[in-house]
Amino acid sequence: MHRSGYYQWLNQPISDRELENQELLIQIKDAFKESKGVYGHRNIHKDLKELGIHVNKKRVARLMSEAKLYGVGTYKRKPYSKPGSVHKAHPNHLHQCFIAGQPNDTWVSDITYIRTKEGWIFLATVIDLYSRKIIGWATGHRQTTPLIIEALKMATTRLSKNNKVILHSDQGSQYSSYEYKTFAKKHNITLSMSRRGNCYDNAVAESFFKTLKKELVRKQIFLTRDIAASKIFEYIEMFYNSKRRHSYLDYISPNEFEKRYNLESSKK
Repeated sequence: MHRSGYYQWLNQPISDRELENQELLIQIKDAFKESKGVYGHRNIHKDLKELGIHVNKKRVARLMSEAKLYGVGTYKRKPYSKPGSVHKAHPNHLHQCFIAGQPNDTWVSDITYIRTKEGWIFLATVIDLYSRKIIGWATGHRQTTPLIIEALKMATTRLSKNNKVILHSDQGSQYSSYEYKTFAKKHNITLSMSRRGNCYDNAVAESFFKTLKKELVRKQIFLTRDIAASKIFEYIEMFYNSKRRHSYLDYISPNEFEKRYNLESSKK
C-alpha cells in the first residue's frame, strides 16, 4: 500500500456504525461488570434488551469477543458413584420431579465444601424448587447437623403455622440425625431422601453448587474462611437471588420470579 493511501485511510472519519459500536460496547462492559464477569453474550443481550437497547445477539457476541469479554464457561463431570437402594427411613417423594407449583411447597438441601488457605469451609443450603431461590444457607468449619439446622432456621422464617413443605436431601449422616428429624417435625416438614449414591435424585442442589464453584470459586483459593464466607454471602444474596438470570425461570432472577408470583396472587 502506498504511504499516502495509508494516511488517507488513517485520517478518515469514524463511520456511524463504528460510533454505535463504541457506545454499545460501553453498555456491554457495564452489564458484564454488573454480572461480575459471569455472563456470556446471551445473558448480556437480555440485559441490553431489558434496558431498551435492541441489538442483534451476534453483534453482541462479536463485540464481546473483540473486547476479550468472556463469560464463565461450562464443564462436565461424570458421576463417580452408582445408585443404591431406597432409604428405608425417609422415602423419596420427588422421584427426580423438581417442579413446584408455588413457593414453599418443596425444598431441597445439601452441603458442599470450598477450599481456603486455612482449610475447608462447608456450605449448607436450602433451595425453594419453585423459584430456585437460596432461601436458607450457612457456613462453618465442620460438616455437622447444627450447620444444616442453621440454614433451615433461615428458610423456615418464610413459613406460616399452616405451611406444609417437603424437604429433600441425600442420605448424609447429618440428615439422618435425631436433631434434624426433630427440627423438621416441629416445623411441619416432611422429609424426603435420595437413593444412596444417586446424585441425580438431588440434581437442583448439585446444579447450584456447580454454578457457585464455576462462577465464584474456580481458579482461586480464599486466604481465610472469613473471606470465603463473605464472598459466598455476596454471591448468594447480592447476585444469585437478586440479579442472576436463571434459564429455568425464563431468564429472570429468583427474586423477580417470586415477585411476579406474588403480584399475580394478589390480583386473584
